[in-house]
Amino acid sequence: MAIIKSVRGFTPEFGENCFLADNAVIIGDVKTGKDCSFWFSTVIRGDVNSINIGNGVNIQDGSVLHTLYQKSTIEIGNYVSVGHNVTIHGAKIKDYALIGMGSTVLDHVVVGEGA
Repeated sequence: MAIIKSVRGFTPEFGENCFLADNAVIIGDVKTGKDCSFWFSTVIRGDVNSINIGNGVNIQDGSVLHTLYQKSTIEIGNYVSVGHNVTIHGAKIKDYALIGMGSTVLDHVVVGEGA
């Protein structure tokens, strides 16, 4: 069973029909749309700021999403695919984007629609 934790009074909220791998870790201020998948060893840390994930998003194995305290959030649009071992830190990813395996996307970067 995935590890779901509350932090600072925030508990992750999931849309309908989301898949969470047994060792995925999702904590804090995280909200997802429907039909998302969080694969093995994925860490979604909404411990210091918010992470909002759209519908149909696929976060693949070993990826880490985190934010900068009081300075950056993460917004991921609809139907985004985040490849294996990706780090997203405080960025905005627009609809239909593909973030390739091993990528690092840092604070305040905006990845355009369909990129």
